[in-house]
Amino acid sequence: MLFSPKEKGQGLVEYALILVLVAIVVIAALMILGPLIGNVFSKVNSSLSRV
Repeated sequence: MLFSPKEKGQGLVEYALILVLVAIVVIAALMILGPLIGNVFSKVNSSLSRV
């Protein structure tokens, strides 16, 4: 056997930590860029409604 059960569990914990880190980065990016993206869509929507 190449991996003992202890090492297998350790790998799962590492993947979970990476997933949590990626989720935190995505949430932070959306919080920062969210209003900017919303303003762009509002401008596009208002320019389309004038046409």
